[in-house]
Amino acid sequence: MSTIRHVLCPYDFSVQGRQIAPFVQALAARCEARVTLFGVVPPIWDVAPIGSEIFAGENTSEWERELKSRLELELTTELAGVTVERATESGDPALKIVEFARDHAVDLIMMPTHGLGLFRSLLLGSVTAKVLHDAACPVWTATHAEEQRSRPLPATILCAVDGTAESTKLLQWAAPFSAALGATLKLLHVVGAITDWPSLEREQLLQDRIRDTARARIEDLQKAAHVLAPLRVAVGDVVETIVEEARQENADLILIARGSLTAPLARLRTRAYGIIRRSPCPVLSV
Repeated sequence: MSTIRHVLCPYDFSVQGRQIAPFVQALAARCEARVTLFGVVPPIWDVAPIGSEIFAGENTSEWERELKSRLELELTTELAGVTVERATESGDPALKIVEFARDHAVDLIMMPTHGLGLFRSLLLGSVTAKVLHDAACPVWTATHAEEQRSRPLPATILCAVDGTAESTKLLQWAAPFSAALGATLKLLHVVGAITDWPSLEREQLLQDRIRDTARARIEDLQKAAHVLAPLRVAVGDVVETIVEEARQENADLILIARGSLTAPLARLRTRAYGIIRRSPCPVLSV
């Protein structure tokens, strides 16, 4: 079930954090959800976020008081029209975000993909990566770019279905979520190319057979999940094809299964992180 009633928005006073406020406001307002703006005082050996006046010291309770005081003044205009609560804790940021989400019935975490490091254009921020891996609830991550260009409230949602056991749950979540937002849901399944020479007739016939088999499997999953949505089955590299399809469809949001982030095979995690890094729009990992 994709009912969103409580949104957690970790906030570090960065430009990236401020840029996702319109997305948080739009989704929370549409779903009539409350928002918790959440700040974490990092351990004393960590470096405080750039732009923050909270620096390492010995009295963490003093940091937390200052953080809460500053947090009360943040995003008041940007989050107008929704119920906003503000909370602070001290400790490892990723751990505290995951714990707060678990202990306070959070339905969705919304956060930027990266922080303020030198390699932010290439890598997911360590906090975001840990939250993606450990959180039990869905995690929305912003476009991995300096600016956010997608519509705050998505009009087109592209759901990448991999055909595994996670797909049925993803479809059952995606359909009511898209309907609640008034968005068009489109499904995409990607099969790998069997050859570098697709012009050869026998290879093309085999590729078509594989694609038809995959389509039949996904259509069976749609029937089982009672989800009616247009399906495209494409051939190519999974990450590149999903990213390009999102561009072609002018998608405002990509949905992927969280199972691909937490599965024991590193290859699957790499694909999921690759989609998040290269996507032209935000990604919601369910």
